[in-house]
Amino acid sequence: MPGFIAGKKRCASAPFCFSDSFDQSTAKGSTSLSSKISDDANGPILPGLPDDVAKVCLALLPRSDIPLMGAVCKKWRSFLRSQEFFITRKQAGMLEEWIYLLVTDEEGKKSHWEVLDCLGDKQRRPPPMPCPAKAGFGVVALDGKLYVVGGYSMLNGTKAASTEVYQYDTCLNSWRKLANLNVARYDFACAEVNGMIYAVGGYRVEGESLSSAEVYSPETNKWTTIESLRRPRRGSFGFGFEKKLYVMGGRSSFTIGNSRSVDIYNAERKEWCEMKNGCVMVTTHAVIGKKLFCVEWKNQRKLAMFYSEDRSWSKEPIPLTGSSNVEFRFGILGGKLLLFSHKKAPWYATLVYDPAAAPGSEWRTCKIKPSGECLLSVTIQA
Repeated sequence: MPGFIAGKKRCASAPFCFSDSFDQSTAKGSTSLSSKISDDANGPILPGLPDDVAKVCLALLPRSDIPLMGAVCKKWRSFLRSQEFFITRKQAGMLEEWIYLLVTDEEGKKSHWEVLDCLGDKQRRPPPMPCPAKAGFGVVALDGKLYVVGGYSMLNGTKAASTEVYQYDTCLNSWRKLANLNVARYDFACAEVNGMIYAVGGYRVEGESLSSAEVYSPETNKWTTIESLRRPRRGSFGFGFEKKLYVMGGRSSFTIGNSRSVDIYNAERKEWCEMKNGCVMVTTHAVIGKKLFCVEWKNQRKLAMFYSEDRSWSKEPIPLTGSSNVEFRFGILGGKLLLFSHKKAPWYATLVYDPAAAPGSEWRTCKIKPSGECLLSVTIQA
């Protein structure tokens, strides 16, 4: 379960949050630029250029400069947060991979997001979400944006499940609230499949296990209920293969201990089917290509790999090189698997597993490292 993510105190004087690098000089540049560009809804994006050419020009900006451009005018900001902007950057070969890490502070009592680039250099600390601290939430990356779904907060000593959903725009460095879930839930399976976000199972407010499931459309900003699981399921995780949703791990109310069954949802047929050979008590997972990587709680020094083509499994020992730690959190960078040490220690190094490397040379270490205890990692292209 992710640790608590700190909420944000509301401040009327700060309706929009910029990155740490947004200083007075950049603010003056933005003011000067915005004075030359009309915010007329019918006016051009860039004077003297057709809008399609102007959009390509904006898409060619370095990612670190985009928050500044979003402050120029509403028209620019609207385009920069759109799916069209993401697609244009992708077509231009401008997408950059940045790693978003949820880490604890020095006391280990609070958590915050931090951002690292592909070299491991810290870019910024995103502003906290505009809500109370929460845990047990789902996290999904889609079209350059981070989605935080559901979870629970502690209110007056009582655990309260949430229906709230927030989106963090990684380019504009700002949060906004989206449509609520239909059912408040925490510790549930959450994944993106074919451009849609799924929330399946989990716990409700009273702590009862859920079998209900729903799907979110970013285009309509709406959650829609889909067919429920055959049994309640909580503490599981979700991932997508070949336009299908897989729900694995966790517990079912109708099994003794943890379940090895895998629920698979076919969105075209709108129905669930079942597979028997899943993993149990998974502490971290990641998908690269057509392969799922995960670690089971009972065997923290083994990397389990699931192959979608034939639904088979293999396991490989995790080397002691760089870290004798027995618990990791996965990240992805450049098609390689990163193993961040869950515990913070100066002598621990981040392990890298390259699935495309020659046999015997898959493992190495790298300098990319969280500043504190790593709770989860999400790699986002934008």
